[in-house]
Amino acid sequence: MTAPTSPLLGLPGAVAGDGVDAPVAAHYGSFNLEQRALDAGEGFVDLSHRDVVRIEGPDRLTWLHSLTTQHLESLAPGLTLPGLVLDPQGHVEHAFVGADDGTAFTLHTEPGQAAALVEFLERMKFMMRAELTDVTASHAVTWRPARGEGYERYELVPRDQLTSYAEAAGPAAGLWAFEALRIARGEPRFGVDTDARTIPNEVGWIGSAVHMDKGCYRGQETVARVHTLGRPPRRLTLLHLDGSENRLPPAGADLLLGEKVVGFVGSSARHHELGPIALGLVKRNVDLGAELTVDGMPAAQEVVVDPEVGLHVRPLR
Repeated sequence: MTAPTSPLLGLPGAVAGDGVDAPVAAHYGSFNLEQRALDAGEGFVDLSHRDVVRIEGPDRLTWLHSLTTQHLESLAPGLTLPGLVLDPQGHVEHAFVGADDGTAFTLHTEPGQAAALVEFLERMKFMMRAELTDVTASHAVTWRPARGEGYERYELVPRDQLTSYAEAAGPAAGLWAFEALRIARGEPRFGVDTDARTIPNEVGWIGSAVHMDKGCYRGQETVARVHTLGRPPRRLTLLHLDGSENRLPPAGADLLLGEKVVGFVGSSARHHELGPIALGLVKRNVDLGAELTVDGMPAAQEVVVDPEVGLHVRPLR
């Protein structure tokens, strides 16, 4: 289900985003001031273009626990956690953030991703007592910096109450401000900073979206092997871009070391303190001090995922 256009695009100064982000505001007149407000713990971000799915039934948590990377079978009501669905080779197929209220588990995911996720989950139900409903039309996602830490900052709001919510929670900050701060924190966005080959170990999802002390799930063998032996094939890095040109690289652009392609750039933004920044997925063996190039612009690296991450256990011969 496609999320409807947010009523908050009617706020003064609102400018719509691009592509899948078009239903919400990119900014409300000054993304720098909006970033500073969020940094100070003020305001909120309209993420009502994200898809929302509600899962009810007595087996919902044990069932989701068996299918995802997160430990959910004894999830306490109100605790918000990220999770992933992997393919059999350990590649990330779906990413979500969710919480249980004691009667249902409600998750949200990237715009346009709910249908594929629901289709997969429905195929895996078998005899489990769990009912899935796409509630994107009635529920909206927001993010508030003053609302706890980490993933607790996401909030679900009845969609028909978004306008009154904004009046109480303001000032509103656009997606450009949210993205700039997210990139600076080194948090990947699924489908932008990841590709079809991405495994959780490459992008820093071990320990947050992937719980390492739980039973079997699809793709676990790859995750566990790379974690045990260390050195995933690629690593997420924060890129500090040359600010002499007034542009940002397109998502998916090649990252070059000399003339050799060593990765790709994902999301990019203008940070109010750091300047133009981006996230890139780079081959593990690229020197951390090497200056890369993207779309004709020099890019210096800052470590997000250590290329040596893992336990480095020597396999038995």
